[in-house]
Amino acid sequence: MYEKLREYIEESNNIVFFGGAGVSTESGIPDFRSKDGLYNQHDVQFDKYEPEYLLSRECLYNNPKVFYEFYRQKMDTRNIEPNITHKVLAKMEEMGKLSAIVTQNIDGLHQAAGSKVVYELHGSVHRNYCQKCGAFYDARYMLESTGIPRCEKCGGLIKPDVVLYEEGLDQATINGAVHAISQADVLIIGGTSLTVYPAAGLIDYYNGNKLVLINKSVTPMDSRADLLVQGPIGEIFSQL
Repeated sequence: MYEKLREYIEESNNIVFFGGAGVSTESGIPDFRSKDGLYNQHDVQFDKYEPEYLLSRECLYNNPKVFYEFYRQKMDTRNIEPNITHKVLAKMEEMGKLSAIVTQNIDGLHQAAGSKVVYELHGSVHRNYCQKCGAFYDARYMLESTGIPRCEKCGGLIKPDVVLYEEGLDQATINGAVHAISQADVLIIGGTSLTVYPAAGLIDYYNGNKLVLINKSVTPMDSRADLLVQGPIGEIFSQL
């Protein structure tokens, strides 16, 4: 298993990694849907709301106080460190093996580890913009604000640059991810259940015959993998 994965990596200089929440859980960031995930964490302040509502466009604009309170409590990743998976991927890019990372995560840990070419399908908590004038605000400003965060320049609402429920993905990011995946010799998919669309559908653009799938649990794509590795992704990457 490890030998085959090493062989794929050694023989290729055009690898793309497609990752999900499981990549960051080993840094201490909960995923969404597992038994210990964000959607199953009970908090009396938010229990009356559906989890998807709390991270929706509807909540942001119709119930912004609740949205931002939930966001500040659950989306603060500033003190989280990259783990072995992030570091190995950054090293692979540095060595000229990895051409791009396509991630569903919004925590910025790939960049913190040193990766340069990262397509963030669902945006990033580190970017926040005024909805009126477009002024940029960092994560610290957003997460240390109180109430509804307003722009210091024009008073407009500051929105995290993350894709909420009821919003579409950024087209330029999709285009970049599709191009990278379609050109890859090896596609390594890791730490994702491959159930969240349209992101999961991007792997259909892979044209090669070295599709590696690494995940702790079964996914709908297992039968398509040329190499299937079941286990914690950090454990697998630590062997590389």
